[in-house]
Amino acid sequence: MIAPSAIAEGFSSWIDGVAAVAAGWRGRLTSPRRIALVEIEKGEFAVDDDDVCEPLHARIKIEADGTIQHVPAATATHLPGSAVELFLRPERFVFQPLDLPSRASDFLGGVVRAQIDRLTPWNANEAVFGWSNPLETVPGRIAFTLAAAPLASVTPYVRAITDLGVYSVAALTHLPDGDAPATPIKVFERQAPGDLRRIRRALLYTLVGAGVAAVAALTSAEVISADLSGQVEELTQKVAAIRANNGASSNITTGSIAAAQKYKHDAPSNVLILETLSRILPDHTYVTEFQVEGNKLKLVGVTRDAPSLIGLLEKAGFTRASFFAPTTRSPSQPGEQFNIEAMVQLPTGPRS
Repeated sequence: MIAPSAIAEGFSSWIDGVAAVAAGWRGRLTSPRRIALVEIEKGEFAVDDDDVCEPLHARIKIEADGTIQHVPAATATHLPGSAVELFLRPERFVFQPLDLPSRASDFLGGVVRAQIDRLTPWNANEAVFGWSNPLETVPGRIAFTLAAAPLASVTPYVRAITDLGVYSVAALTHLPDGDAPATPIKVFERQAPGDLRRIRRALLYTLVGAGVAAVAALTSAEVISADLSGQVEELTQKVAAIRANNGASSNITTGSIAAAQKYKHDAPSNVLILETLSRILPDHTYVTEFQVEGNKLKLVGVTRDAPSLIGLLEKAGFTRASFFAPTTRSPSQPGEQFNIEAMVQLPTGPRS
């Protein structure tokens, strides 16, 4: 038997996975604002954003322990919800040129991660690392430059920026001065945990709401079914009583005999109508009121598809079926409340 703790842990992991996927799709669809923070001096970052109108000398200052000393006012307004690129100075990194066969280009990540402890002073779990765009040097060989730094030297800056309410943070660097111009090297990227928590909470609320709605629908269906069963039983008892009265009225007056014959004539017709309805109505349809006046039938109940009932009644032999009141929907009901009337062709002639 699976322990409840294991079930809870599995469910939590599943929710986290779904939240991560949802956050990824959200990032692709919403395209958050990009803001670049370029390290000018150690711990001092210039803001590169066309929408942030700050003086050129304005900087964000972050201490090595992650304490933020200063954030310009306009920058603080634009940072929440933005995708921040943190460009760190090359002096923070160890660079290692590598030469590999061209066929390794499809799985460079695995190759570099497996060799990071040999190429740098740290293992893969203690370092942030990335590499430049591979270039073909000779046929069958590619060359690129690995950039790596200790994880502990980068996380304080990432944590400080994350605490400002950003959507995501990526750490990048450039090749050292003197190397050929190249695109930045991304060594680290993380989505802000606050955004994942919000998505996770929304998923949980959605699941709980769906569960409550399902329980409410099942409960309503059981209550309506029990009510209909009671009405059918009551109607059956009335029919049995009428038949008994008809059998015991041989010595009553002519008027009473005529009334008893009318009961005997009409009551079985109602039963036949009820049997016909129980045969043609879908399982999701519940009749809450059943009334026959002369040759007119009135039905009130709940269904998931009210318009289809008109066709079902007419195929069963009822005529001039129509709605005598608007179809409505209530939050407490599992479907639409319908009000239908139709003409019934009652049997004629004496019954045995």
